[in-house]
Amino acid sequence: MGSRGSTQLERIFKHALLIFAVIVTMFPVIFVLKLAFSGQQQLNIGLVPWPDDFSLGNFADFTTRKTAEGVTLFPRQLFNSVVVATCTTLFGIFLATTAAYALSRFRFPGRKPALFMFLVSQMFPGTLMLIPIYVILDRLHLLNNLLGLILVYSTTAIPFCVWMLKGYFDTIPLDLEESARIDGASPIVIFYKIILPLARPAIAVTALFSFMTGWNEFILAATFMDKEVSYTLPVALQRYVGEYGGSWGSFAAGSIIVSVPVVLLFYFLQRNLVSGLMAGSVKG
Repeated sequence: MGSRGSTQLERIFKHALLIFAVIVTMFPVIFVLKLAFSGQQQLNIGLVPWPDDFSLGNFADFTTRKTAEGVTLFPRQLFNSVVVATCTTLFGIFLATTAAYALSRFRFPGRKPALFMFLVSQMFPGTLMLIPIYVILDRLHLLNNLLGLILVYSTTAIPFCVWMLKGYFDTIPLDLEESARIDGASPIVIFYKIILPLARPAIAVTALFSFMTGWNEFILAATFMDKEVSYTLPVALQRYVGEYGGSWGSFAAGSIIVSVPVVLLFYFLQRNLVSGLMAGSVKG
C-alpha cells in the first residue's frame, strides 16, 4: 500500500511539473496571440490569456501598409519571401544531395579536406562573411535583387545539408547499387531512382532547414536590401519596432502570419522528421 501510494504521488508530481513547464513555455506564445488580437499597440502584460476586446485591426494594419507611392507592401514582401525560401530550398537540395552522394560513395583526391572545410565553415557565424559577401554582390550588381539572396542563402545552408545527407547516404547498403548496376542501370538512374527515394526522410529534414534559412533570416536580408518593396517578411517585421518604441500589436500580428508557413511545413513533414533527424546516427 505504501509503495503504491508513493508511486501515485510521484506520478502526480511529475504530471504537475510537466503541466507547469508547458504553461511556462506556452506563455510567450499566448501573450503574442493576445497582443495580436487586442487591436492595441501597447505592451499589456497580464496573466489573462485573452484580450479585453477582440480585434483584427493589427492584422489589417500589417497586411495593408502602403508606400508613399500607394503600393501595398505585404503582397510584394510575401512574394519575396516565398520566392527566396522556395528557390533556396530547391537549389540547396539539388547541390547538397549531389555533393553528399559524391562524398559518401566516391574516393577522390581532396575528399577529406572538403569534408573538413564543410565542417569548419559551420564554426563561424554568417555575419562574419557579411562584408565580403556584400562586396561580391555589389560587384555582380545583385544588391536589392532576390537572386543575390537566393545564392547567399543556398551556399550558407549547403555545408550543414551536405553533412546531414552524407550521414544518411552512408547507411544505404552498397549492395542495392551493385545489383542495379548488374541489371544495367546507369549511375544517374541509380541516384534518382534508388538513392533519392530511400533518402526521402533526410531530404525532408534538409528541405525544412533550407526553407527556414530562406524564410527566417534577417541580418543578411536587411543589409543587402534597402528598398521596402524588396524586403522579405522578417525585415518588414523589424520596421514595426524602433529604438524608443514600436507598434507592438502589428509586430505580434505579423509574427503570427510569418510563422504560419513554417508551422504548416512542420505538420506535413512530421512523419519524416524523426527518422530524418536520426539519419546517420547509427551506421548499419
